[in-house]
Amino acid sequence: MTQFDLENLQREFETKTAWELLHWTVNTFGEKIAFANSFGVEDVVLMDVIAKVNWEIKIFTLDTGRLPQETYEVWEQLKGKYKMKIIPYFPDTSSVEKMLNEYGPNLFYKSIELRKLCCQIRKVEPLERALNGLEAWICGLRREQAITRSEIKKIEVDKMHKGILKICPLADWSERQIWDYIKENHIPYNTLHDKNYPSIGCAPCTRAIEPGEDIRAGRWWWELPENKECGLHGRK
Repeated sequence: MTQFDLENLQREFETKTAWELLHWTVNTFGEKIAFANSFGVEDVVLMDVIAKVNWEIKIFTLDTGRLPQETYEVWEQLKGKYKMKIIPYFPDTSSVEKMLNEYGPNLFYKSIELRKLCCQIRKVEPLERALNGLEAWICGLRREQAITRSEIKKIEVDKMHKGILKICPLADWSERQIWDYIKENHIPYNTLHDKNYPSIGCAPCTRAIEPGEDIRAGRWWWELPENKECGLHGRK
C-alpha cells in the first residue's frame, strides 16, 4: 500500500461508522485479520458487533499471567453469551522464569526500563506470535484514552508489526458512546469498571482513579503520562 492509498483510506473512513470500517476490513482481508480482545469496554463492544454481524474473525487475547480475576470472569461471560472462541496467547515460560530470577516478581516498579521489559515478555512477544501471517488486526483504541493515543487514525500502518494494518473502528467514539452501547445491548463488562477502574491491565500495574484524574491515570501510575504504553501500540 502506498502512502497515497493509505491517506485516501484514512480520509474516507474518518467519517464512516465502525460497522462500515469492519465490513471493509472483512471484505478486504478475509481470513488474514484478527481481533485483539483485552476485555476492556471498547473490546466488549467490538465483540458484540462482530457477533451480531456473524463475521468469522479470529479473536485472541494476551494472558500475561497477572490479570485480575475480574478479567477472567468477563472472559467467561463473553464466551457464554456469544459462543465464540477466544484464543489465549501466553508469554514464553523460560523468558518469564529468567526475568523473575534476575529482577524479582515486582520488577516493573523499579524502573521504566524494567517495566517495559516485563511488558515485552508478557505482552509484546505473544502479540507478535498472534499476528504472525496476518495482514491486519483490529483493536479498541480510542483517541480519548490517553495523550499517547490522541492522534491515532482509524486505519494505520503498524510499523511495529511488519507493516500490517491496524484497524481502530472506535477511534472517534467517546466514553459516553461506549457505555451507552454496553447498557443498551446488555453486554458483560469487567466489574472493576464499577470501582473506578476505567482502564484495566495487569493487576499489579492497575489501580482505581480519583475524581478528576485522566482515565488512564491508574495504569502505571508511578510513571509520566507520555511513558504509559506497553509496546503493543508503539509508534515508530
